[in-house]
Amino acid sequence: MQSPYSRHFLRLGLLAAGVATAVTGGPAQAAGGVTVTMDSVRTTANHRHHTQYRDSFTVHQLGTVTAARVSNRANATSSGCTADDACRSVALSFQIVTLSGQNVRLNAINNGRAVNDHCTGCQTLAGAYQFVVSTPRASRLTPAAERELAGIHRRLDALGGSRVPAAELKRKADALAAEVTALLAKPTSTTAATTRPAVTVHRHLDGWPGR
Repeated sequence: MQSPYSRHFLRLGLLAAGVATAVTGGPAQAAGGVTVTMDSVRTTANHRHHTQYRDSFTVHQLGTVTAARVSNRANATSSGCTADDACRSVALSFQIVTLSGQNVRLNAINNGRAVNDHCTGCQTLAGAYQFVVSTPRASRLTPAAERELAGIHRRLDALGGSRVPAAELKRKADALAAEVTALLAKPTSTTAATTRPAVTVHRHLDGWPGR
């Protein structure tokens, strides 16, 4: 079992180029000039609500910063169901953060946590995917790249109606994350097309099956 959280401290600014797209939940400016961005998804399945699925697909364009703290969390709980009346709880959060500047101080936290609470035979999955992209100078996603990300988001939403086995659901989420990474890494995905973007990916999956 993975640790209940992943915490990443990175120093950016010497990376290649970065990207951004439509923003959901804009960043806040904290004391000391630290830009703060947080995303969170939570699901709870029980005998009243047997199936719960939620996903988040957020993209934050921070622009030029000196320091940033970004947090992405997915929490899924199944509680009080039985093997004959099992629950299914899935929470998936995709967070894309773009920033620019030299020697940016970044504290990136990415956490996926799944809990089965007296829930025999229940299916519980929490997946947190965090993509951090940096440029020396400010840049934005091209309209074409934004459309591609929107398409990936729609396919993530479509997993909510899927009844595929847990292992396959995890593979599908990983495949979508790989598409996001490949897209963000293209030089043509940003207005700084002469520089290849550098993308750091944090992935934390917790839940069933155990491997």
